Amino acid sequence: MQKLFKKLLPLISLSFLIGIGCRKQDQFNARQNASDLSSDAKAQPEAQNGAVRFDSYVAQSWYRLMMKLISETPGHTPPVAARSFGYAGVTLYEALIGEMPDHHSLARQLNGLNSIPQRVYGNSYLAPVTANAALARIVKDLFQNASVANLSRIDLLESSNEKLYSEHASQQIINRSRDYGHGVADAVFNWSLTDGGNQAYLNIFPTDYIPPTGAGKWIPTPPLYQPAMLPYWGNNRPMMTADNAGPIDPPTPTVFSTVSGSPFYNAAYEVYNTSLHLTSEQTTIALYWADGGGTFTPPGHNIAIALQMIGNRHLNLNETAILLAKLGIAENDAAIVCWRAKFIFNLLRPITFIQTYIDRSWKSLIGTPPFPTYTSGHSTFSGAAAAILTAELGNQISFTDSSKIAYGFSPRSFHNFTEYAQEAAMSRLYGGIHFRFDNENGFSCGQQIAMNVEHLNW
Repeated sequence: MQKLFKKLLPLISLSFLIGIGCRKQDQFNARQNASDLSSDAKAQPEAQNGAVRFDSYVAQSWYRLMMKLISETPGHTPPVAARSFGYAGVTLYEALIGEMPDHHSLARQLNGLNSIPQRVYGNSYLAPVTANAALARIVKDLFQNASVANLSRIDLLESSNEKLYSEHASQQIINRSRDYGHGVADAVFNWSLTDGGNQAYLNIFPTDYIPPTGAGKWIPTPPLYQPAMLPYWGNNRPMMTADNAGPIDPPTPTVFSTVSGSPFYNAAYEVYNTSLHLTSEQTTIALYWADGGGTFTPPGHNIAIALQMIGNRHLNLNETAILLAKLGIAENDAAIVCWRAKFIFNLLRPITFIQTYIDRSWKSLIGTPPFPTYTSGHSTFSGAAAAILTAELGNQISFTDSSKIAYGFSPRSFHNFTEYAQEAAMSRLYGGIHFRFDNENGFSCGQQIAMNVEHLNW
């Protein structure tokens, strides 16, 4: 295993650089004789020993490439990124479920996912090759509008990863494993086509949306005064069904009021007053967690922290698949729940209230994104991620987040996952773009979504 990992190291850097309808799923020949492959299995016993024998490199390489694709591909905003992590996680998990006898498929557990191709009983498969092919196929499906260079990186990473394992099984097993991974990805992608979010990255500002008007309602904000981004995202199909509790909607926000001393006015004044007295640490926190355009987005930041934990704790490929599937489902549904609340309540942003009723010249530290305030996406995403990470790894895991070094930030250290998530949530108040109740209710909502994910029959 150590020799294999040494061979992988030169390619780790690659993962950092690095009009379609329902496609027919790859067909698997159920009549193939297991006895025909017995010589392969005997000659290559590691082919039967499953993903537990392999480290997380294959999964990590694809997720790091996804970070690059999200930051460089037009339209891959936070909700779209969360959706991609959701479908990638399900694909990876389902591709490896045959290696996990104590775990269950998510088919008929997740909303609308009725079936996943099954491996042929008695045949051998090589787990990292299956995982590699599955992730390659689903990533290419999810990022169809990536640049030519990045689409080439997807192909290069798939072939490079497969070559790493060519000596671990016969060509027959390699081919079968690759075909199966592609087949699983095709099934998941076909499922994704009906959720309402397919290719939404091509039209993130739909011109047919007309926001409601009235006191306390959202209006486009300075400096760009962009129209509403992804106003219909909350109508998308969540992955969790009503049978497994489904997404949990936040409570009604604080009642809008312009009366000095009212709860809403006080919430707005807190944003204003905090901005006037920001400490250097609060400013750092606001900028550190901003994760705006051209970055891996807030969902990507949470995934980046998870990847660090996977590496730090030396999780094997199976363990990695389980963790990334849970995180992906939670982030996907967090985006839907959050965006549904945003466009149900259509509550104005702090900058609109403050400039209208408190200080006309006031500006926020961070630019306000183009959609309503309630609830906070950062808070919902981070609350969900922290709950999954805590459930899977423990509540006393100290760690240092170094994922923003490439963006010019110093690492930040935390005593546990809840601490980082709460800091991410509060960063939005420090940045001047969210009320405290946006953050607190979003965070709680994200945590509940994650608990529902944990209660699936894994």
